[in-house]
Amino acid sequence: MTPPSFVISIQSQVVFGHVGNSAALFPMQAAGLEVAAIPTVIFSNTPDYPTLRGRALPPEFFSDLLQGARERGLPERADFILTGYIGSLDVAMMVADFVTEAKVANPCLTYVCDPVMGDAGPGLYVPEAIADVMRDRLLPMADIATPNPFELSWLTGQTIATLKDLEAARSFLRIAPGAHLIATGCSLEDTPPGHIESVILGAEGASRHPVKHLPVALPGTGDLFAGLIVAGRARGLPLTQTVEAAQRLTSRALDHARALGAGEVVLSEPEFRRELLTVDAR
Repeated sequence: MTPPSFVISIQSQVVFGHVGNSAALFPMQAAGLEVAAIPTVIFSNTPDYPTLRGRALPPEFFSDLLQGARERGLPERADFILTGYIGSLDVAMMVADFVTEAKVANPCLTYVCDPVMGDAGPGLYVPEAIADVMRDRLLPMADIATPNPFELSWLTGQTIATLKDLEAARSFLRIAPGAHLIATGCSLEDTPPGHIESVILGAEGASRHPVKHLPVALPGTGDLFAGLIVAGRARGLPLTQTVEAAQRLTSRALDHARALGAGEVVLSEPEFRRELLTVDAR
């Protein structure tokens, strides 16, 4: 029997709601992946509520969790590492060291970097020093990176309005020649009206994947999308089909949340769950 693909997912965790690992873990597991979830922060909820409890993991505690992962041989075993929100500079540096070590120990590993730093509405919501680690250490190691236009613009100091802007951003960020940048949630000058798009940029060129723009912006959307990218690739889908499946499922989750009047992504819609079980069948 072939063992399931194994993922190390390093990002935030909340008690209530669906962001970070609390958004990405379930879809990856439902798609048949085994996931080791390592939290960078533990909060009671997302920051858009009136109160927020919890904190970033103390550096020594986070370091201990990483050491335990090493002692269990997880970097050598992993097929994927996914990183997302990081709440402190010390933790960011340790994440970068861990990914570096893992890629040396396991050259077949695929590293998916979701540089969770900010968005058009809230702006930059991590300290600039963490964003610098994303730009200078994590993104150059990525095999797949999933930034949104705000993050690309902040990291590069360039406006993101055209396909050429995206191509310039990929070059500026020193993405590896064989790696892929997936720019998410793009509304470019020539994006079809009423749509947003994901744009895949790699050595073979660019492909554009428009999807209907839903009038809703909810916490956890990007985290869910990144988890679905890992799920699709782990289940053997080509990258273009992976992106389109991730868009379809993310849109379904958002539309269901809107229908419920929820304030964040909802993962309980029946067809959403059913499709996760057959993510490699399309």
